[in-house]
Amino acid sequence: MVYKHTNRPGFLMGFVDFFTAGLFFLFYMPLGGLQRELESVLDHKTMPYWKAYLLGVPTLFIYPLVWMARLAEELKAKAVSLGLKGPHTSWWHMFGWNIFGLPLMGPAVATQRFFDTLNRVEKELNRRREARGD
Repeated sequence: MVYKHTNRPGFLMGFVDFFTAGLFFLFYMPLGGLQRELESVLDHKTMPYWKAYLLGVPTLFIYPLVWMARLAEELKAKAVSLGLKGPHTSWWHMFGWNIFGLPLMGPAVATQRFFDTLNRVEKELNRRREARGD
């Protein structure tokens, strides 16, 4: 798979998502192709964000946060396996900034690191694909 969106502005996306109470990613994950790209990068199916979002309603939106933190940790492992230098996203980075970060800035900082790692992983996978001549 060729990854076309390797410059996603994570800080802005996190900021918008915070102000829309998660609704931005509810639409962006499937319609923007992010869900499919994450599954391709991580080499396995993941729970759709809309399911995590719905499970968040009775859990005061802790479930989607844990879901995203798990993806962040898997993405970190992928970046390390590709030999990419840090800093990378991680479970604690995603969870900590969302819970303990400044009310408006924490989610945006966490999302920035997540997308920074994802962008670098996708660029590296594109580079390797090109080198193989695929």
